[in-house]
Amino acid sequence: MNFMDIAVVFVAWCGVWIFGMSLVTAVRAPFAWDAPGEAAWTKGIGFFVGAFVLTAWMRALSAVHIPFGIATIVLPLALLTAAALVLSSRRGTLRWPALRAAVVEAVCARELSGWRRRAWFVFVAWLSLRYLLLFIDVTLQPLYPWDAWIQWATKARVWFELKRIVPFVGIDPWLAAHGALYTDASPGYPATIPLWQVFSSVVLRQWNDVLMNMPWWMLGLAFPIALYGALRRLDFDALNAMAGAAAVATLPLVDVHIALAGYADLPMAAYFTLAALAMLRAVDTRERGDVVITVVLAIACPTIKNPGIIWLAMLAAPLIVVFVPRIGVKLVLAGFAVVLAALLVFAQTSATVMGYQLHLDFAPPWNGLFESLFMLGTWNLLWYGIVAAAVIGMHEWLAPKIAPLTMLVGTGVLFLFFVFAFTNARAWVESQTTVNRALLHLAPLLLVWAMLVFRAWAKKREPEPEPAAIPG
Repeated sequence: MNFMDIAVVFVAWCGVWIFGMSLVTAVRAPFAWDAPGEAAWTKGIGFFVGAFVLTAWMRALSAVHIPFGIATIVLPLALLTAAALVLSSRRGTLRWPALRAAVVEAVCARELSGWRRRAWFVFVAWLSLRYLLLFIDVTLQPLYPWDAWIQWATKARVWFELKRIVPFVGIDPWLAAHGALYTDASPGYPATIPLWQVFSSVVLRQWNDVLMNMPWWMLGLAFPIALYGALRRLDFDALNAMAGAAAVATLPLVDVHIALAGYADLPMAAYFTLAALAMLRAVDTRERGDVVITVVLAIACPTIKNPGIIWLAMLAAPLIVVFVPRIGVKLVLAGFAVVLAALLVFAQTSATVMGYQLHLDFAPPWNGLFESLFMLGTWNLLWYGIVAAAVIGMHEWLAPKIAPLTMLVGTGVLFLFFVFAFTNARAWVESQTTVNRALLHLAPLLLVWAMLVFRAWAKKREPEPEPAAIPG
């Protein structure tokens, strides 16, 4: 692989990352960069905002019949980046000395001492080596077969060659058009993922099924950075936040989705997790910038994968709990019952929804689920920890600060259970194909929830400090 090509696509995606960070700082209210987690959160979600807005711009170009190219994509985004940085500086959101001090503080972990600080640096060194090895994989591994080959990159190749987005259709319209239209294994899949690959090839000026997958490595790096920032903003100390972020970053399934890039499941998990955490933050701060960031991340979900529509709808559950605190939990539970009843009735028709064949035949694939979660090496010990935290901290599920997230992850668990129990997806569970990819969408958020539950349980068992002795 040509080193210059690697450098070009790497710099291009770093530019996208900087573009996203500039937009985040431009819309947020002035904040203290040295506040716990702010620098990491801003840096991490910058990639996700930039990567999605990039595809929105490419959609706009295609809609007005302007061909994809460096001049039409890169130059406008570069100008917008400069404008956003100037606006941030004038609003006081971007203060370079404060930013530099925050980065130094985060890298040095000065708030920690002793073995905790040494452990923090061990995490950093471990993750750095891990991402270096993954970078080598991404820059050497051609596009791997199966879904990435027949559902996503097909669109990217056509759109790159035509320099615009053209629709893909089902097999019958394609046959009727005698090859004048385009088809693949999933013509109805959304465009964000292929457009990332198109952008990589545009900056390279050639189709390259290796380096076009650079955004998966970038996303895999940005996700734990943003997750670390989110945990710090939830008042976890630097070591615990790093442990939580590392637990996600080192999942074998996450590594596979980075090294064998081209699937939409890791981006789906990252955008959904960060949209949920951004929303809970926005509800707490009520700041316009946080709301804008939440909306951008949430809107991106259905543009990544079709189930993103369902995950987006689930974000209503925590909002109900927050804005109707007295009966919010009851309303969400009632909503669960209504939706499940409707789906059970609907399932009698054997309809097909988003590729899943509904049928009222309750036969959960317990063996396959148990093997996936607890016996295979796909998840390390993640599900053992989540189940343990959920059991010992069950009385904390509906605590005021945890209840919104409980309703969200509970909705997600019920959705996945219904899919596995009442649709043709049960066959994919037994064959260990789709089950882990579907679980990946919810797993990072479940980890954050489990950490909150366990911390709440542990705090109640801390010994109360003895009252100070009264002199004399």
